[in-house]
Amino acid sequence: MKVLVCDSVSKDAVKGLKDLGVEVIEKTSIEKDELMREIANYDGVIVRGRTKIRKDIMDSARGNLKFIVRAGVGLDNVDVDYAREKGIDVMNTPEASTNGVAELAIGHMLSLLRRIPRGTSSMKRGEWIKKELVGNELGGKTVGVIGMGRIGRRTAELALGFGSKLLGYDPYVDKVEGLDVEMTSLDDLFSRSDIVTLHIPHVDETHYLIGKEALGKMKDNAILINCARGGVVDEEALYDALKNGIIAGAALDVFEEEPPKGSKLLELDNFNCTPHLGAQAVEAKNRVGEQVVKKVASKL
Repeated sequence: MKVLVCDSVSKDAVKGLKDLGVEVIEKTSIEKDELMREIANYDGVIVRGRTKIRKDIMDSARGNLKFIVRAGVGLDNVDVDYAREKGIDVMNTPEASTNGVAELAIGHMLSLLRRIPRGTSSMKRGEWIKKELVGNELGGKTVGVIGMGRIGRRTAELALGFGSKLLGYDPYVDKVEGLDVEMTSLDDLFSRSDIVTLHIPHVDETHYLIGKEALGKMKDNAILINCARGGVVDEEALYDALKNGIIAGAALDVFEEEPPKGSKLLELDNFNCTPHLGAQAVEAKNRVGEQVVKKVASKL
């Protein structure tokens, strides 16, 4: 078996694949044109979020590609339906990065509430603006979780540990067993939440779910967190909402275009951001690697 690793995975994962007897070729900066030329030489490909496996790529495989492993959560960078038509098995590792993404979402909540980035940057400029940086505690706040899958549930668990109150919305979930989460409507969640955190895929139904209308339903002291997928937030509408005091703050780990070149959001003091770091933790990467090896082993 010959496998192409298109995006970086842990060294242990590469070793584990080789120990299985798999021939592993790592080209972690491969671009589309090269991938189209070479993909027919491989039985399988391993990708993360950067590499997109669309119809044209799969057609270029000329029937030789047997499987695609998405190392991480979600499959929005793979045309899954077309892969199935072509007889290509598509697998991912949704459990592995759950805790890492949830912890990052909580980190962004705390960072916004306590104004940590502004405190850091001001001190590095030699300023001491303590009186300007009065923040808020996460304990006692109402956190609205949109999407109650693995990551949404874990985020809710962590927020409950701080003493927060939890609201949840998910069209596919009526009740969250074992957690004190009140499932409610989307509009009710917007109007009652101090913090809205997104844990949903980017599909047609969720594209720009958070736009001008949704932002207008939120409290003017509310904050928005998106550690899920770019494209579920209308970034132009978010900029206007932050600029005009419609909501108090926002933090994004993901963007519709990555990196977000020329984004006006980056000009705002009440906006925090990270470069898609959800699974960029050593522990999460190791778990992802372990799952990748298991997925490939199942195809031997």
